[in-house]
Amino acid sequence: MEINYSVGLDIGTTKIVAIIGRENEYGKIEVLGIGQSKSLGVHRGVVNNITQTIKSIQQAVEQAEANAGLKIGTVVVGIAGQHIRSLHHSDYITRADSEEVINEEDLDKLCNQVYKLVMLPGEEIIHVLPQEYKVDGQAEIKEPIGMYGGRLEANFHVVVGQVSSIKNVGRCIKSAGLELGNITLEPLASSDAVLSKEEKEAGVALLDIGGGTTDLAIFKDGIIRHTAVIPFGGGVITEDIKEGCSIIEKQAELLKIKFGSAWPGENKDNEIVSIPGLRGREPKEITLKNLSKIIHARVVEIVEQVYTEIKTYGHEEQKKKLIAGIVLTGGGSQLKHLKQLVEYITGMDTRIGYPNEHLAGDSDPEIASPLYATAVGLLMNAVSNGGKAKAAKAVKDQEEELVLAGHEEEEELAGLNKPTRERKSVFDKWSEKLKDFLDNAE
Repeated sequence: MEINYSVGLDIGTTKIVAIIGRENEYGKIEVLGIGQSKSLGVHRGVVNNITQTIKSIQQAVEQAEANAGLKIGTVVVGIAGQHIRSLHHSDYITRADSEEVINEEDLDKLCNQVYKLVMLPGEEIIHVLPQEYKVDGQAEIKEPIGMYGGRLEANFHVVVGQVSSIKNVGRCIKSAGLELGNITLEPLASSDAVLSKEEKEAGVALLDIGGGTTDLAIFKDGIIRHTAVIPFGGGVITEDIKEGCSIIEKQAELLKIKFGSAWPGENKDNEIVSIPGLRGREPKEITLKNLSKIIHARVVEIVEQVYTEIKTYGHEEQKKKLIAGIVLTGGGSQLKHLKQLVEYITGMDTRIGYPNEHLAGDSDPEIASPLYATAVGLLMNAVSNGGKAKAAKAVKDQEEELVLAGHEEEEELAGLNKPTRERKSVFDKWSEKLKDFLDNAE
Protein backbone atom coordinates (compact mmCIF):
# COMPACT_ATOMS: atom_id res chain seq x y z
CA MET A 1 0.00 0.00 0.00
CA GLU A 2 1.35 3.38 -0.97
CA ILE A 3 1.80 5.84 1.91
CA ASN A 4 1.15 9.48 1.16
CA TYR A 5 3.68 11.52 3.07
CA SER A 6 5.24 14.98 2.99
CA VAL A 7 8.58 16.39 4.10
CA GLY A 8 9.61 19.64 5.79
CA LEU A 9 13.26 20.71 5.82
CA ASP A 10 14.42 23.37 8.25
CA ILE A 11 17.87 24.70 7.30
CA GLY A 12 18.91 26.54 10.44
CA THR A 13 22.14 28.12 11.61
CA THR A 14 22.80 25.55 14.33
CA LYS A 15 20.90 22.49 13.10
CA ILE A 16 19.23 21.07 9.98
CA VAL A 17 16.04 19.09 10.59
CA ALA A 18 14.26 16.86 8.07
CA ILE A 19 10.82 15.72 9.20
CA ILE A 20 8.58 13.21 7.39
CA GLY A 21 4.89 13.03 8.17
CA ARG A 22 1.34 12.69 6.91
CA GLU A 23 -2.15 13.71 7.96
CA ASN A 24 -4.09 11.09 9.93
CA GLU A 25 -7.87 10.59 9.75
CA TYR A 26 -8.42 13.21 12.50
CA GLY A 27 -6.66 15.92 10.54
CA LYS A 28 -3.62 15.83 12.86
CA ILE A 29 -0.01 15.47 11.71
CA GLU A 30 1.54 12.06 12.28
CA VAL A 31 5.34 12.21 12.29
CA LEU A 32 6.83 9.15 10.57
CA GLY A 33 10.49 10.00 10.91
CA ILE A 34 12.85 12.80 11.87
CA GLY A 35 16.54 13.37 11.18
CA GLN A 36 18.82 16.11 12.34
CA SER A 37 22.42 17.11 11.76
CA LYS A 38 24.72 19.88 12.91
CA SER A 39 24.43 22.73 10.46
CA LEU A 40 27.79 23.59 8.94
CA GLY A 41 27.91 26.26 6.27
CA VAL A 42 24.99 28.44 7.40
CA HIS A 43 25.64 31.78 9.08
CA ARG A 44 22.80 33.86 10.52
CA GLY A 45 20.24 31.98 8.47
CA VAL A 46 22.13 32.42 5.19
CA VAL A 47 24.07 29.69 3.34
CA ASN A 48 27.73 30.71 3.16
CA ASN A 49 29.30 27.33 2.35
CA ILE A 50 27.44 25.29 -0.26
CA THR A 51 29.48 22.06 0.05
CA GLN A 52 29.15 21.91 3.85
CA THR A 53 25.42 22.68 3.72
CA ILE A 54 24.79 19.92 1.14
CA LYS A 55 26.60 17.43 3.41
CA SER A 56 24.57 18.50 6.45
CA ILE A 57 21.28 18.28 4.50
CA GLN A 58 22.18 14.79 3.26
CA GLN A 59 22.99 13.64 6.80
CA ALA A 60 19.66 14.88 8.18
CA VAL A 61 17.72 13.42 5.24
CA GLU A 62 19.43 10.00 5.48
CA GLN A 63 18.68 9.83 9.21
CA ALA A 64 15.01 10.72 8.61
CA GLU A 65 14.74 8.15 5.80
CA ALA A 66 16.25 5.42 7.97
CA ASN A 67 13.95 6.44 10.82
CA ALA A 68 10.80 6.27 8.69
CA GLY A 69 11.84 3.56 6.23
CA LEU A 70 10.76 5.85 3.38
CA LYS A 71 12.53 7.68 0.57
CA ILE A 72 12.48 11.49 0.49
CA GLY A 73 11.83 13.21 -2.84
CA THR A 74 10.23 16.63 -2.63
CA VAL A 75 10.75 18.94 0.37
CA VAL A 76 9.24 22.21 1.64
CA VAL A 77 12.05 24.49 2.82
CA GLY A 78 12.03 27.47 5.16
CA ILE A 79 13.88 30.67 4.40
CA ALA A 80 15.09 33.23 6.93
CA GLY A 81 18.21 35.33 7.37
CA GLN A 82 19.04 38.97 7.76
CA HIS A 83 18.38 39.72 4.08
CA ILE A 84 14.60 39.32 4.60
CA ARG A 85 12.59 42.52 4.83
CA SER A 86 8.92 43.34 4.55
CA LEU A 87 6.98 46.31 3.23
CA HIS A 88 3.39 47.45 2.82
CA HIS A 89 1.90 48.15 -0.54
CA SER A 90 -1.56 49.05 -1.85
CA ASP A 91 -2.69 48.19 -5.34
CA TYR A 92 -5.91 48.07 -7.36
CA ILE A 93 -7.41 46.74 -10.55
CA THR A 94 -10.32 48.13 -12.55
CA ARG A 95 -12.63 45.32 -13.60
CA ALA A 96 -13.94 45.18 -17.17
CA ASP A 97 -17.45 44.23 -16.15
CA SER A 98 -18.79 45.46 -12.81
CA GLU A 99 -22.05 43.53 -13.47
CA GLU A 100 -20.20 40.26 -12.86
CA VAL A 101 -19.27 39.21 -9.34
CA ILE A 102 -15.65 39.25 -8.18
CA ASN A 103 -14.02 35.82 -8.55
CA GLU A 104 -10.73 34.05 -7.84
CA GLU A 105 -9.23 35.27 -11.12
CA ASP A 106 -9.65 38.91 -10.09
CA LEU A 107 -7.79 38.25 -6.82
CA ASP A 108 -5.04 36.39 -8.71
CA LYS A 109 -4.74 39.26 -11.17
CA LEU A 110 -4.36 41.74 -8.32
CA CYS A 111 -1.76 39.57 -6.52
CA ASN A 112 0.22 38.99 -9.73
CA GLN A 113 0.30 42.73 -10.30
CA VAL A 114 2.09 43.15 -6.94
CA TYR A 115 4.70 40.56 -7.99
CA LYS A 116 5.67 42.95 -10.80
CA LEU A 117 6.73 45.63 -8.31
CA VAL A 118 10.24 46.87 -8.98
CA MET A 119 12.54 45.85 -6.14
CA LEU A 120 16.07 46.93 -5.31
CA PRO A 121 18.71 45.24 -7.50
CA GLY A 122 19.27 41.64 -6.41
CA GLU A 123 16.00 41.39 -4.48
CA GLU A 124 13.00 39.22 -5.17
CA ILE A 125 9.47 39.04 -3.74
CA ILE A 126 8.92 35.87 -1.68
CA HIS A 127 5.37 36.33 -0.39
CA VAL A 128 2.50 38.65 -1.32
CA LEU A 129 0.01 38.42 1.56
CA PRO A 130 -3.29 40.31 1.13
CA GLN A 131 -4.40 42.09 4.32
CA GLU A 132 -7.85 43.46 3.57
CA TYR A 133 -9.71 44.47 0.44
CA LYS A 134 -11.70 47.50 -0.68
CA VAL A 135 -14.47 47.23 -3.26
CA ASP A 136 -15.57 50.54 -4.85
CA GLY A 137 -14.31 52.41 -1.80
CA GLN A 138 -16.03 50.14 0.76
CA ALA A 139 -13.23 49.29 3.17
CA GLU A 140 -12.27 46.44 5.54
CA ILE A 141 -13.54 43.54 3.41
CA LYS A 142 -11.89 40.22 4.29
CA GLU A 143 -13.38 38.12 1.48
CA PRO A 144 -14.47 40.02 -1.64
CA ILE A 145 -15.40 36.94 -3.72
CA GLY A 146 -19.04 37.03 -4.79
CA MET A 147 -19.40 40.81 -4.41
CA TYR A 148 -20.22 43.27 -7.19
CA GLY A 149 -17.81 46.12 -7.92
CA GLY A 150 -15.74 47.86 -10.58
CA ARG A 151 -12.61 48.74 -8.61
CA LEU A 152 -10.93 46.10 -6.43
CA GLU A 153 -8.23 47.39 -4.08
CA ALA A 154 -6.12 45.68 -1.44
CA ASN A 155 -3.39 46.36 1.09
CA PHE A 156 -0.58 43.85 0.87
CA HIS A 157 2.16 42.69 3.19
CA VAL A 158 5.08 41.98 0.86
CA VAL A 159 8.04 39.87 2.01
CA VAL A 160 11.27 40.44 0.09
CA GLY A 161 14.54 38.48 0.07
CA GLN A 162 17.84 38.33 -1.78
CA VAL A 163 17.79 36.43 -5.07
CA SER A 164 21.28 34.99 -4.49
CA SER A 165 20.36 33.60 -1.04
CA ILE A 166 17.20 31.98 -2.40
CA LYS A 167 19.14 30.51 -5.35
CA ASN A 168 21.83 29.15 -3.01
CA VAL A 169 19.20 27.33 -0.93
CA GLY A 170 17.69 25.92 -4.15
CA ARG A 171 21.13 24.82 -5.31
CA CYS A 172 21.84 22.99 -2.02
CA ILE A 173 18.51 21.14 -2.19
CA LYS A 174 19.10 20.09 -5.79
CA SER A 175 22.69 18.98 -5.19
CA ALA A 176 21.57 16.95 -2.16
CA GLY A 177 19.44 14.94 -4.61
CA LEU A 178 16.11 16.44 -3.54
CA GLU A 179 13.39 18.40 -5.28
CA LEU A 180 12.25 21.80 -4.05
CA GLY A 181 8.50 21.73 -3.51
CA ASN A 182 7.96 25.12 -1.95
CA ILE A 183 9.80 27.86 -0.08
CA THR A 184 8.10 29.50 2.86
CA LEU A 185 9.16 32.19 5.31
CA GLU A 186 10.30 30.53 8.55
CA PRO A 187 8.39 32.77 11.00
CA LEU A 188 5.21 31.97 9.02
CA ALA A 189 5.92 28.23 9.30
CA SER A 190 6.57 28.50 13.06
CA SER A 191 3.37 30.49 13.52
CA ASP A 192 1.34 27.73 11.84
CA ALA A 193 2.79 25.23 14.30
CA VAL A 194 2.46 27.09 17.62
CA LEU A 195 -0.27 29.76 17.39
CA SER A 196 -3.98 29.17 17.81
CA LYS A 197 -6.63 30.79 15.63
CA GLU A 198 -7.91 32.79 18.64
CA GLU A 199 -4.45 34.23 19.31
CA LYS A 200 -4.08 35.34 15.68
CA GLU A 201 -7.50 37.03 15.92
CA ALA A 202 -6.78 38.76 19.25
CA GLY A 203 -3.34 39.97 18.15
CA VAL A 204 -0.08 38.18 18.92
CA ALA A 205 3.65 38.49 18.25
CA LEU A 206 5.48 35.24 17.58
CA LEU A 207 9.14 35.32 18.48
CA ASP A 208 11.21 32.43 17.15
CA ILE A 209 14.66 32.58 18.76
CA GLY A 210 16.99 30.43 16.70
CA GLY A 211 20.74 29.98 16.73
CA GLY A 212 21.57 32.65 14.16
CA THR A 213 18.48 34.83 13.89
CA THR A 214 15.39 35.83 15.83
CA ASP A 215 12.30 35.81 13.62
CA LEU A 216 9.23 37.88 14.38
CA ALA A 217 5.72 37.52 12.96
CA ILE A 218 2.83 39.72 14.13
CA PHE A 219 -0.83 38.76 13.61
CA LYS A 220 -3.99 40.74 14.26
CA ASP A 221 -7.59 39.94 13.20
CA GLY A 222 -6.32 36.64 11.85
CA ILE A 223 -4.07 38.36 9.29
CA ILE A 224 -0.27 38.62 9.20
CA ARG A 225 0.59 42.27 9.79
CA HIS A 226 4.35 42.47 10.18
CA THR A 227 7.40 40.23 9.78
CA ALA A 228 11.02 40.89 10.63
CA VAL A 229 14.25 38.94 10.95
CA ILE A 230 16.68 40.20 13.61
CA PRO A 231 20.26 39.02 12.93
CA PHE A 232 20.93 37.86 16.51
CA GLY A 233 20.07 34.57 18.19
CA GLY A 234 21.36 32.06 20.71
CA GLY A 235 24.71 31.96 18.91
CA VAL A 236 25.72 35.49 19.93
CA ILE A 237 24.92 34.68 23.57
CA THR A 238 27.30 31.69 23.39
CA GLU A 239 29.89 33.92 21.68
CA ASP A 240 29.62 36.46 24.54
CA ILE A 241 30.09 33.75 27.18
CA LYS A 242 33.11 32.43 25.26
CA GLU A 243 34.71 35.90 25.14
CA GLY A 244 33.67 36.97 28.64
CA CYS A 245 34.90 33.82 30.37
CA SER A 246 37.81 33.04 28.01
CA ILE A 247 36.68 29.48 27.31
CA ILE A 248 36.08 27.45 24.15
CA GLU A 249 32.74 27.51 22.32
CA LYS A 250 31.69 23.96 23.23
CA GLN A 251 32.07 24.75 26.93
CA ALA A 252 30.28 28.09 26.54
CA GLU A 253 27.30 26.37 24.88
CA LEU A 254 27.11 23.73 27.65
CA LEU A 255 27.35 26.41 30.33
CA LYS A 256 24.50 28.36 28.72
CA ILE A 257 22.22 25.32 28.46
CA LYS A 258 22.96 23.84 31.90
CA PHE A 259 23.43 26.85 34.15
CA GLY A 260 22.40 29.86 32.06
CA SER A 261 19.67 32.22 33.21
CA ALA A 262 18.38 35.49 31.77
CA TRP A 263 17.82 36.92 35.26
CA PRO A 264 21.01 37.67 37.26
CA GLY A 265 19.18 38.21 40.58
CA GLU A 266 18.50 34.47 40.74
CA ASN A 267 22.08 33.40 41.48
CA LYS A 268 23.88 33.78 44.77
CA ASP A 269 27.43 35.18 44.79
CA ASN A 270 28.99 31.95 46.03
CA GLU A 271 27.60 29.67 43.28
CA ILE A 272 30.61 28.64 41.21
CA VAL A 273 31.08 26.22 38.35
CA SER A 274 34.47 24.75 37.52
CA ILE A 275 35.50 24.22 33.89
CA PRO A 276 38.33 21.84 32.99
CA GLY A 277 41.34 23.65 31.54
CA LEU A 278 42.73 22.92 28.09
CA ARG A 279 45.35 20.16 27.97
CA GLY A 280 47.12 20.24 31.30
CA ARG A 281 46.08 23.78 32.24
CA GLU A 282 44.41 24.67 35.53
CA PRO A 283 40.60 24.44 35.61
CA LYS A 284 38.70 27.76 35.43
CA GLU A 285 36.17 28.87 38.01
CA ILE A 286 33.22 30.97 36.90
CA THR A 287 30.51 32.40 39.15
CA LEU A 288 26.97 31.77 37.96
CA LYS A 289 26.14 35.38 38.77
CA ASN A 290 28.71 36.59 36.20
CA LEU A 291 27.46 34.05 33.70
CA SER A 292 23.87 35.25 33.94
CA LYS A 293 25.01 38.91 33.80
CA ILE A 294 26.66 38.21 30.41
CA ILE A 295 23.54 36.38 29.16
CA HIS A 296 21.19 39.03 30.55
CA ALA A 297 22.97 41.89 28.76
CA ARG A 298 22.68 40.21 25.35
CA VAL A 299 19.11 38.95 25.82
CA VAL A 300 17.95 42.43 26.85
CA GLU A 301 19.46 43.77 23.61
CA ILE A 302 17.60 41.18 21.48
CA VAL A 303 14.27 41.68 23.29
CA GLU A 304 14.54 45.47 23.03
CA GLN A 305 15.09 45.22 19.27
CA VAL A 306 12.04 43.00 19.01
CA TYR A 307 9.99 45.41 21.11
CA THR A 308 11.01 48.26 18.80
CA GLU A 309 9.65 46.22 15.86
CA ILE A 310 6.40 45.57 17.76
CA LYS A 311 6.05 49.31 18.43
CA THR A 312 6.84 50.07 14.76
CA TYR A 313 3.88 47.88 13.84
CA GLY A 314 1.75 50.12 16.10
CA HIS A 315 1.04 47.96 19.19
CA GLU A 316 0.56 51.11 21.29
CA GLU A 317 -2.51 52.18 19.27
CA GLN A 318 -5.71 50.87 20.82
CA LYS A 319 -6.93 49.39 17.52
CA LYS A 320 -3.68 47.50 16.87
CA LYS A 321 -3.12 46.24 20.43
CA LEU A 322 -1.76 42.70 20.64
CA ILE A 323 -4.15 41.27 23.24
CA ALA A 324 -2.60 37.77 23.24
CA GLY A 325 0.86 39.25 23.89
CA ILE A 326 4.03 37.37 22.89
CA VAL A 327 4.65 33.69 22.16
CA LEU A 328 8.27 32.53 22.39
CA THR A 329 9.48 29.50 20.46
CA GLY A 330 12.67 28.10 18.91
CA GLY A 331 15.64 26.64 20.77
CA GLY A 332 16.51 29.98 22.39
CA SER A 333 13.13 30.11 24.15
CA GLN A 334 14.30 27.36 26.50
CA LEU A 335 16.65 29.73 28.33
CA LYS A 336 15.74 29.86 32.02
CA HIS A 337 13.67 32.90 33.16
CA LEU A 338 13.45 34.27 29.61
CA LYS A 339 9.64 34.48 29.80
CA GLN A 340 9.83 36.64 32.95
CA LEU A 341 12.44 38.93 31.38
CA VAL A 342 10.37 39.43 28.20
CA GLU A 343 7.29 40.24 30.32
CA TYR A 344 9.34 42.69 32.39
CA ILE A 345 10.78 44.55 29.36
CA THR A 346 7.63 44.66 27.21
CA GLY A 347 4.85 44.56 29.79
CA MET A 348 3.09 42.03 27.51
CA ASP A 349 1.70 38.59 28.43
CA THR A 350 4.17 35.90 27.37
CA ARG A 351 4.04 32.13 26.96
CA ILE A 352 6.33 29.48 25.47
CA GLY A 353 4.95 28.00 22.21
CA TYR A 354 5.06 24.22 21.74
CA PRO A 355 4.17 22.72 18.33
CA ASN A 356 2.08 19.91 19.88
CA GLU A 357 -1.43 21.21 19.08
CA HIS A 358 -1.36 19.91 15.49
CA LEU A 359 0.55 16.69 16.19
CA ALA A 360 -1.14 13.29 16.60
CA GLY A 361 -1.57 12.15 20.21
CA ASP A 362 1.04 9.38 20.05
CA SER A 363 3.85 11.60 18.74
CA ASP A 364 7.28 11.46 20.35
CA PRO A 365 7.24 14.11 23.14
CA GLU A 366 10.69 15.27 21.95
CA ILE A 367 9.17 16.57 18.68
CA ALA A 368 6.76 18.76 20.66
CA SER A 369 9.74 20.85 21.82
CA PRO A 370 10.02 24.52 20.76
CA LEU A 371 13.26 23.45 19.00
CA TYR A 372 11.17 21.82 16.25
CA ALA A 373 8.50 24.52 15.82
CA THR A 374 9.76 25.62 12.38
CA ALA A 375 10.27 22.05 11.14
CA VAL A 376 6.73 21.04 12.21
CA GLY A 377 5.33 24.20 10.55
CA LEU A 378 7.12 23.38 7.29
CA LEU A 379 5.77 19.81 7.44
CA MET A 380 2.23 21.21 7.92
CA ASN A 381 2.78 23.44 4.88
CA ALA A 382 4.00 20.43 2.87
CA VAL A 383 0.99 18.33 3.95
CA SER A 384 -1.55 21.03 3.03
CA ASN A 385 0.17 21.61 -0.34
CA GLY A 386 0.20 17.86 -0.98
CA GLY A 387 -3.53 17.73 -0.26
CA LYS A 388 -4.17 20.61 -2.68
CA ALA A 389 -2.11 18.94 -5.38
CA LYS A 390 -4.06 15.70 -4.94
CA ALA A 391 -7.40 17.54 -5.10
CA ALA A 392 -6.29 19.35 -8.27
CA LYS A 393 -5.17 16.05 -9.83
CA ALA A 394 -8.50 14.38 -8.96
CA VAL A 395 -10.37 17.27 -10.58
CA LYS A 396 -8.16 17.04 -13.68
CA ASP A 397 -8.64 13.26 -13.96
CA GLN A 398 -12.39 13.65 -13.57
CA GLU A 399 -12.49 16.32 -16.26
CA GLU A 400 -10.42 14.17 -18.63
CA GLU A 401 -12.84 11.25 -18.12
CA LEU A 402 -15.76 13.51 -19.00
CA VAL A 403 -14.03 14.72 -22.15
CA LEU A 404 -13.27 11.14 -23.17
CA ALA A 405 -16.89 10.11 -22.63
CA GLY A 406 -17.81 13.00 -24.89
CA HIS A 407 -21.64 12.60 -24.58
CA GLU A 408 -23.75 15.71 -24.45
CA GLU A 409 -25.81 14.44 -21.50
CA GLU A 410 -22.65 13.80 -19.58
CA GLU A 411 -21.42 17.24 -20.55
CA GLU A 412 -24.60 18.70 -19.06
CA LEU A 413 -24.28 16.63 -15.92
CA ALA A 414 -20.64 17.63 -15.70
CA GLY A 415 -21.73 21.25 -15.78
CA LEU A 416 -23.91 20.56 -12.72
CA ASN A 417 -21.50 18.45 -10.75
CA LYS A 418 -18.28 19.97 -11.89
CA PRO A 419 -15.95 20.11 -8.91
CA THR A 420 -14.50 23.51 -8.22
CA ARG A 421 -11.10 23.57 -9.82
CA GLU A 422 -8.39 23.82 -7.19
CA ARG A 423 -7.00 27.32 -7.27
CA LYS A 424 -3.25 27.55 -7.51
CA SER A 425 -2.08 29.86 -4.79
CA VAL A 426 0.07 32.75 -5.89
CA PHE A 427 2.79 31.10 -3.86
CA ASP A 428 2.65 27.83 -5.83
CA LYS A 429 2.98 29.85 -9.02
CA TRP A 430 5.94 31.65 -7.54
CA SER A 431 7.64 28.38 -6.59
CA GLU A 432 7.12 27.11 -10.14
CA LYS A 433 8.72 30.26 -11.52
CA LEU A 434 11.57 29.82 -9.05
CA LYS A 435 12.00 26.18 -10.09
CA ASP A 436 12.27 27.14 -13.75
CA PHE A 437 14.67 29.89 -12.78
CA LEU A 438 16.88 27.44 -10.84
CA ASP A 439 16.77 24.86 -13.63
CA ASN A 440 17.92 27.44 -16.15
CA ALA A 441 20.61 28.68 -13.76
CA GLU A 442 22.26 25.28 -13.62
